[in-house]
Amino acid sequence: MKMFLASYRFGDHVEKFLALTGTPGRVAVIASAADGWPSAARQSAVTTEVRDLRELGFDPHELDLRSFIDRPEQLAKELDRYGTVWVRGGNTFVLRAQLSRSGADFAIARRVRDGTLTYGGYSAGACVVSTTLRGIEAADDPEEVLPATGTEVVWNGLGLIDFAIVPHFGSILDDNGSGPKMVSQYQRENIPYRTLTDEQVVVIDGELPVLL
Repeated sequence: MKMFLASYRFGDHVEKFLALTGTPGRVAVIASAADGWPSAARQSAVTTEVRDLRELGFDPHELDLRSFIDRPEQLAKELDRYGTVWVRGGNTFVLRAQLSRSGADFAIARRVRDGTLTYGGYSAGACVVSTTLRGIEAADDPEEVLPATGTEVVWNGLGLIDFAIVPHFGSILDDNGSGPKMVSQYQRENIPYRTLTDEQVVVIDGELPVLL
């Protein structure tokens, strides 16, 4: 497996992302965590991700999961056009719901496990790959899922890592102090976790995760 998990964008380790992906090629940008935002704010977020990836030499294109709701076979075919997927932050629960509705959850997980797809993501995009989303409600509101997607909350993650991610730890972006609340819950429930500052990343190139 090849995975790059960050708290905020590339953290201080953009060179690790470049090394993990190899020669820059096509990147599928998934911004579904922002599907509950006003359209202008969501589009601005997509534009920023595409711009930053293009500046690194990639050929990024948005993969809007809303276009593949209940069309998992078409989603899988589209995903096969890319060697890397980049999943930006926002609401983790909204992201998880859209991954489920489109079948992208199984398609991405299978390709990451068999080594045909490199996964990059930050904040919500990093949190969603764990086994459970329990605890993330301290940072993201699950009640945004129904109005944004018309479905109920999905509490399991993609199961690609066996520990929870606590993003923005000690960051000014964590303005409601959700990080320590998440840590307390994980400790209380014996859930393995790793905190990430906005500078840190977790890189997986094979099986073992490395915290940088």
